[in-house]
Amino acid sequence: METVLAPIHRAGWPFIALFAVITLILLTFSGVLGLLALALTGWCIYFFRHPHRVTPLGEGLVISPADGTITKIEKAQPPKELGWAKQSLTRISIFLNVFDVHVNRIPTDGVITKTAYHPGKFFNASLDKASDLNERNSLIIKTPTGHEVLVVQIAGLIARRIVCTARKDQGVKAGETFGIIRFGSRVDLYLPDGINPQVVEGQYMLGGETILADLLSHSPQRLGENRP
Repeated sequence: METVLAPIHRAGWPFIALFAVITLILLTFSGVLGLLALALTGWCIYFFRHPHRVTPLGEGLVISPADGTITKIEKAQPPKELGWAKQSLTRISIFLNVFDVHVNRIPTDGVITKTAYHPGKFFNASLDKASDLNERNSLIIKTPTGHEVLVVQIAGLIARRIVCTARKDQGVKAGETFGIIRFGSRVDLYLPDGINPQVVEGQYMLGGETILADLLSHSPQRLGENRP
């Protein structure tokens, strides 16, 4: 119930108002079209929900920056606009469908040392090429442990707008809201070299709650099994 009746992210109010006005207009001409518009207005309200989350606390913890399903965990080079001249990193890709919460959250305590925006295409965000070709916004966060964690907001097939309120040199805490992507998208998180993910492909994430990794742990990469 809390997920359905959650607060609304402020970025959603202009869209909700627009949907509501269109619904009222259509209701005066056609009951069928009006009911369809009413359903779409309800979906719009649901899309922009901003539920409260309970973030695990602890030095070195890396928390999921988004709700959604992990589509791939692999070694990859971070976005070129970040100027990352070091080795490839482990990338965790989280796909958000149109029914997931689209508010994005800071994955770890630290300071934002770099931000970079890259205009691009709008391929389906679940495709591998979306990481390289789609519109995106990237952050590098320097943690108190001296690690660097990278998080990238990626627009999708329907999403046409990335909102990011985080700024360079800003101090941040894990679980804090830093943006939203409209409407259907992906978030990539890059772990520091030598840090293994404690989640698996196909697992569903809760932004601000699910622990992805521990920067102070040397645990091997976690394995998973699909069970009925």
